[in-house]
Amino acid sequence: MNILPVSPLRVGVLSDTHLTDSDDARSFLLDLIDTALAPIDMILHAGDLVAPDLLKVFDGYPFHAVRGNMDPATPSVPLKKVIEVGGFTIGMIHGWGPPDRIEERIYAEFASIPIDCLVYGHSHRPACHRRDGVLFFNPGSATDRRRMAYHSVGLLEIGEEIRGTIIRID
Repeated sequence: MNILPVSPLRVGVLSDTHLTDSDDARSFLLDLIDTALAPIDMILHAGDLVAPDLLKVFDGYPFHAVRGNMDPATPSVPLKKVIEVGGFTIGMIHGWGPPDRIEERIYAEFASIPIDCLVYGHSHRPACHRRDGVLFFNPGSATDRRRMAYHSVGLLEIGEEIRGTIIRID
């Protein structure tokens, strides 16, 4: 009997989209999902969505979000979150302060929780690397590249291991 390998779970990751609620913003997010990330099994948003009504765009997917510094307080969107996906523990937080040393600050927030991956935003700088066995993953921004040469989103593939890819969308 042949056993076929199970495809990895595909998790689209967004952050720092900084959008106001409009039909254009909804279309932009749906197009982004369909063109840059599809097919995906889940979506994570690491804060600074800005317009809470845009959360409805993600209703067709398993979805998790954290609140960024530009987001209004929304009961369903915490400042930090820990989720289990495919046997891996993912910590989510937006981040704060200057981009330098942001990873040290946010990692300290999860010091008492063993995590396999830390998804964050705030800096608008894409990052995908391992430190101390933890995958640090920042998808960058699809809308506000700041000093980056391109806009970006991210993809986590979760199978026997958790792997990340930064997807350039310019």
